[in-house]
Amino acid sequence: MTTPGSDLRITARFVIPDGELAERFSRSSGPGGQGVNTTSSRVELSFDVARSPAVPEDLRPRLLARLAGRLTAGVLTIAASEHRAQLANREAARQRLAATLRNAAAPPPRKRRPTKPTRGSQERRLASKKRRGDVKKRRGRPADE
Repeated sequence: MTTPGSDLRITARFVIPDGELAERFSRSSGPGGQGVNTTSSRVELSFDVARSPAVPEDLRPRLLARLAGRLTAGVLTIAASEHRAQLANREAARQRLAATLRNAAAPPPRKRRPTKPTRGSQERRLASKKRRGDVKKRRGRPADE
C-alpha cells in the first residue's frame, strides 16, 4: 500500500520520489449530497515521464513509446474521483499511476516462433473433414431404383 507523502515504488530499480508527483484537487461530480458541492475530493496526479531523473535511462524510451497516447508534453496524468474521501482518491490515483507505469515498463513479449502442424494432426484434420462430408452426403432423399 502506498501512502500519500511517501515515495512510490514502481519496480525494484524504479522508485519515484514524492517530490516529483504533482497533485491537483477539484470538486468531484456524481452523488454525494451537499458535501459534493463543498469538498475537493477529485485528485489529478501528474508525473513528468520525459524529464524525471527517477526514470532509469534505459527504460525512458520504452515508457515514452508505450504511453505516447496518454502523455501531454511528456507528463502522465491520472484522475481519481471514485471515492468520496480525498485521501482515498489520492491513494487510488497513486496505485493507478504505479500500475500504468509498471505495465508500460514491462519487457516486450518474446517474438513468436512459427511452428508447423504435425503430420498426425494434419491427417486427423483431413479424416474428420472426410467423415463430415460423408455425413452430409448421406442426407437427402434415397435414390429411386
